[in-house]
Amino acid sequence: MGVFDFVKSVGKKLGVVDDAAPDVAELKKELDSHQLGTDNVELSVDGEQVTLKGEVTDQSAFEKVVIAVGNTLGVSKVQADELKVAGAGVASEAVFYTVKEGDNLWKIAEENYGKENGAKYTVIFEANKPMLSDPDSIYPGQVLRIPALAES
Repeated sequence: MGVFDFVKSVGKKLGVVDDAAPDVAELKKELDSHQLGTDNVELSVDGEQVTLKGEVTDQSAFEKVVIAVGNTLGVSKVQADELKVAGAGVASEAVFYTVKEGDNLWKIAEENYGKENGAKYTVIFEANKPMLSDPDSIYPGQVLRIPALAES
């Protein structure tokens, strides 16, 4: 799937050192804390870029792993070419959205799903759990996954 871009200066702070590359052990510990089934995922850090290798259970887990790692202070790129989806091999194209100043989940839902679908913000919120614990706690520069709406 390639390389995903993030904002280096925003995100969850791990460890105590500013302006340093994230520590791979701290990053793995943070990733595992989300309980996304990342036992078979390895990380490596080269400056601001994190490379993911291994296998996750499904497309949702793939996308959540990418944003969980990318939304970490000091990370500007996530390389996920070697992160596979069990049974599918290569992951499908993901849709991500970078939060802008003044955004809220309602506005993001309208922008991605159409003006009449602001109430679908709950779909975006649920798709970003457990990294999001409150729909009102998003911040500029944060990257969210935007799932397709289920056909009804």
